[in-house]
Amino acid sequence: MIREEVRIGHVRIRPAHILAPMAGITDTVFRRLIKRLGGCGLIMTEFVSGEGLLRQHFRTQRYLHYTDEERPIAAQVFGADPEHLAEAARRIADLGFDLIDLNLGCPAKKVIKCGGSGLLRDLPLLEKILRTIRAAVTIPFTIKIRSGWSDEEIVAVPVARLAEDCGVDAIAVHPRTRLQGFSGRARWEIIQEVKAAVRIPVIGNGDVATPRDALALCQQTGCDAVMIGRAAASNPWIFREMEDFFRTGTYTEASEAERYALLRTYCRMLMEEDSPGAIGKMKQFACWFTHGIQNGTELRRQVHAARSTQEVLTRVDEFFHLLASATTRLPRGSFPAATADT
Repeated sequence: MIREEVRIGHVRIRPAHILAPMAGITDTVFRRLIKRLGGCGLIMTEFVSGEGLLRQHFRTQRYLHYTDEERPIAAQVFGADPEHLAEAARRIADLGFDLIDLNLGCPAKKVIKCGGSGLLRDLPLLEKILRTIRAAVTIPFTIKIRSGWSDEEIVAVPVARLAEDCGVDAIAVHPRTRLQGFSGRARWEIIQEVKAAVRIPVIGNGDVATPRDALALCQQTGCDAVMIGRAAASNPWIFREMEDFFRTGTYTEASEAERYALLRTYCRMLMEEDSPGAIGKMKQFACWFTHGIQNGTELRRQVHAARSTQEVLTRVDEFFHLLASATTRLPRGSFPAATADT
């Protein structure tokens, strides 16, 4: 069953496609690109430290910058102190976010020491955290979990039931363990088990790289929405493709001209906002984004050799205009002019 929309608390998510929170990726620039391309019903911030938010840490505050264009938007927080997380949740609500999400899935060592997937091994503490956050805010409250710590400690179903009992409004399930990290396969049957165990919306996540994967996930698990993470970094059109595929049974992949326009737009937006680490993000995005582009290896080499943001943009322009002049597969005028702002 494919759901066109899902309601999480009072927030309507349409289409029922969600951009996963990803550290170093889902900043305001990337989120706006995703929204402009269409097909994404909810976006999430990079995860933020509850402790950092209370200390008014500059980086944490920057992570929580957003625009109205990005709505509906959820802020994801991590931590392990119930009262501190509750106060962080209040501040997030005061900033106008539509939802708040608690990270119970990050496998990084520095995060599990103070939250993340480490909380899946301490359900009494987790229960206190969930109840304290729920009592602190009225906006919808969701959680994102892994299946458990290890294959011997699969706790997705009991955590989902606990969350529902504590008043959590929805749960996203990435069915890999903490010890797996991102290796091996995502066990979609665990999402199916969670869906059968609770009445709150269940969001499926993991091993969705194409619209056909998303369809298979929905059909196999009965999940209420699909969350996309790493696939969106290499193919930001995936949400639009999913929407088209679910509606018509077909979809069109982005052309090289569209890829050029989006890559250039992303670089321009980073430069205009004077985004911290802009050159690193440009290089990172170009690396993911150009696999499958004709002679993309050369573009990646050129971009990684650049020493400034303007040089990155210049090399992107030069590469695609050489590509346009060398190919007969694209109609004349398919690529925007190098001097045009897109």
